[in-house]
Amino acid sequence: MTFEIRRARSKDAAACAAIVNDWIDAKDWLPRQHSPQALEETIRAGIPAREFWVAGDPIQGYLSFNTEERQIMGFYSARPGNGVGKALMDRVKEGRDWLQLWSHAANTKAHAFYRREGFVEVGRKERGVDGIPEIRMEWHKDI
Repeated sequence: MTFEIRRARSKDAAACAAIVNDWIDAKDWLPRQHSPQALEETIRAGIPAREFWVAGDPIQGYLSFNTEERQIMGFYSARPGNGVGKALMDRVKEGRDWLQLWSHAANTKAHAFYRREGFVEVGRKERGVDGIPEIRMEWHKDI
């Protein structure tokens, strides 16, 4: 399946927030830290501040990337397994030789995806920004 990948616009924040809110609601291991409205405002503020990609019409997923730290800050798919994550990851890898991200330790399905994409675990912390354990992963081109 192919997806149109484009830079996000401010008006895309609601669709991106809906994907994240649905994901949070489906995880019994993840406590909700922010209201759906606050999450949408955070995403809206992040769109112009980062390299922010969306996939599909309607939006099926997004990837938010901090170019200075080379860090994936947010990466969500409405329907994991349909190829949207791969398309977004391929886009952010273009022209880069390494990337990093933090992932909730309990999110083992995401870790399997990241490993297939060439990421390796390089660190852990017991309390991430959500108050739960996280894993740091890196991708290096041609390794």
